[in-house]
Order: sequence, then C-alpha cells, then structure tokens
Amino acid sequence: MDEVLLRSLTPGVLGILVRRGADFAAAEDAVQDALVEAVRTWPADPPRDPKGWLIAVAWRRFLDATRADAARRRREDLAEEEPAPGPAPAVDDTLQLYFLCAHPSLTPSSAVALTLRAVGGLTTRQIAEAYLVPEATMAQRISRAKRTVAGVRFDQPGDVATVLRVLYLVFNEGYSGDVDLAAEAIRLTRRLAAAIDHPEVAGLLALMLLHHARRATRTAADGSLVPLAEQDRTRWDTASIAEGVEILQAALARDRLGEFQAQAAIAALHADAPTAGETDWVQIVEWYDELIRLTGSPVVRLNRAVAVGEADGPRAGLAALAALDDTLPRHTAVAAYLHERDGDPATAAHLYAEAARKATNLAERDHLTRQAARLNAHLRS
Repeated sequence: MDEVLLRSLTPGVLGILVRRGADFAAAEDAVQDALVEAVRTWPADPPRDPKGWLIAVAWRRFLDATRADAARRRREDLAEEEPAPGPAPAVDDTLQLYFLCAHPSLTPSSAVALTLRAVGGLTTRQIAEAYLVPEATMAQRISRAKRTVAGVRFDQPGDVATVLRVLYLVFNEGYSGDVDLAAEAIRLTRRLAAAIDHPEVAGLLALMLLHHARRATRTAADGSLVPLAEQDRTRWDTASIAEGVEILQAALARDRLGEFQAQAAIAALHADAPTAGETDWVQIVEWYDELIRLTGSPVVRLNRAVAVGEADGPRAGLAALAALDDTLPRHTAVAAYLHERDGDPATAAHLYAEAARKATNLAERDHLTRQAARLNAHLRS
C-alpha cells in the first residue's frame, strides 16, 4: 500500500466532496472511511484511477450517513445530484483546505491537528502519538475543530499568514512517534508553494530546508544538545542548503520582504559559513534589525543581543540584553553565555544553573546544567 499516494490524494478528495455540498465534518469522516477501505482492498485489487475511486467511495459513504439523518428530503436531493461516473476533475482544492484548517476561529493546537488530518492525511492515532497525547484526546480535539469550521464556505479569501504559522508550528515539533513532523511540514509547505505564488510561502519553505539540513548534527549520540558553533558542518545536508538558498534568493528578488524570508536569510548565513568563526555576524545583526521592524518580537530582540555579542563583543551584547525584559524565555541562558564570553565564569556558572532551573525542555535543561558544572569545575581547579 502506497501511503504517500493516499495522503497526497486526501485533500483533493475532501475538497471535491465539500464543493459538492457536503458539510466539512461529514465529508472528512467519509474520506477517512474511504481511506480505510482503500487500505483494505487496494493491495489485492488496485484501481486504475485511485483518486476517482476514493471520490466515489467517499461520496457513497457520505450519502449512506446523510440518508440516516432526520433531514432525509435534503439528503435525497443530494443523492439525485450525484455526478455520473468518470475521470476525477483536475481542480485542486488543497489551497482552500489549508485556509479552512487554519481558520482564525481555531486554536493553534486545533488548527495543527486538523491540518495534519485533512491536508496531511494522517490518522488520529498518528497525530496523537506525534503530540504525545491519548488518541481519544486528539479525536475530541479534531472533532471540535471540525464542528467549528463546519459552516465555513470556500468563498472567502484565506489568510496566508495564519496558514504559514500553523505549518511552522508543525515543523517545530520535529520528530515524535512514527511521524516525522518536520519532514511532513516540509512536504505540506512544498504543496502550498505549488498552489500559491507568494514570497512568504517560499520564505518558509527555504527556512525549513535550511534548518532541517542541520538536523543530524543537533544532538550527540547520547541525546545531548550540540550548540550550533560545535556542530560538525561536514554532516550538514548540502543539497537541502543549496535548495533553500535558491528558493530564498528567488523570493528576496521580488522585494516583498516578510518575517520568514528574513529568518531564512539568517539561517542561510549560518549555513554559508565554513566554520563558526567565519560566520558573518554583522550581516546577521542587520537581518535581525529587519525582523524587529517586521515583527517587534521580544524573542527576536533577544536573539539579536546574541548576534550583537558575536559581532561587536560580549559587552555590547550584554548592553543590548539589559534593555530587554529579564522574564523572557532563555534570557538567563543568553546572559550566562555572554558573561562567559566576557571572561566572568563565576557569574556565568551561576546564571547557567539558574537558567537550567527555568528550562521547560529536558534536553535544554541538561545542556545548561552541564555548562554550569563545566565552569564550576574550572573555578575549583
């Protein structure tokens, strides 16, 4: 069974059912039933037209369900409207599904789950395992999301920025269970880029590729974090880097800068440096200035302080950090790093230990604890 084929056909089939008049929630259930039937029957009897087969089976399942509903007369009308058998239409509704699944009325977690189910073609079990929640919990989340968007039509322009935020949330989950969410996010973003000509979609795809290229070097064999400066750059995926840079350059040439393009430009500068010491930190600071202009994000200002510390020295970085709210996530860890760079290991060790206590991620907590232990051992020697 070709799971990739099934997942690639899912959004188009779902979109056709909705366009025929099916309610989104009922259509999505019917498509899932059709997929289960495909898994059961295709290995022994593969169809000549897989998409047409899925559409026919899903539509029959939808009609079977709706005929049992109290509004029988309306449902009978839908049955009479069933198109004659034939090749599946070439219309691609994937773009509208992206917008529907990233509807602003949904919470980010619900939008992510619905996108993975309706556009990605993943099962509820796969999504639940990826997010480390019980399958029943994820099923309820998806059901609530489907009810929320049940009355939404495909006649309103979608918000590309919301879709991109949802895809970036998926990407940042990385890998869990039997689903590689980072790879899945790249696949979905590629499909979005094929459906819509938008520089920020290209910017997000470039950013994902550039980050994903370093994936194999981010952790050591024991699972511990490896900082960017210490990663083995010979193991970075040069093909992904080259593709990401090419996509980014084409997007930037359109002179419609957005935050994902700016983030991708920073990632490209890191990827372009043969060694950590050859990183163009001055240009990275300039890109962070652009990002601040675009977003005003305190987190971006925090990352800029690190870049300033590399470009102009740790004292300049600490001065930039002093202007920021010290309750920001990772503020203490950045302060520890800059104090160590400034030749103050005692203060740095104290701050690393404090940052470890604040860390919510186990791998990050272990890394910061080791940094504190390393400096304390140096101070005792």
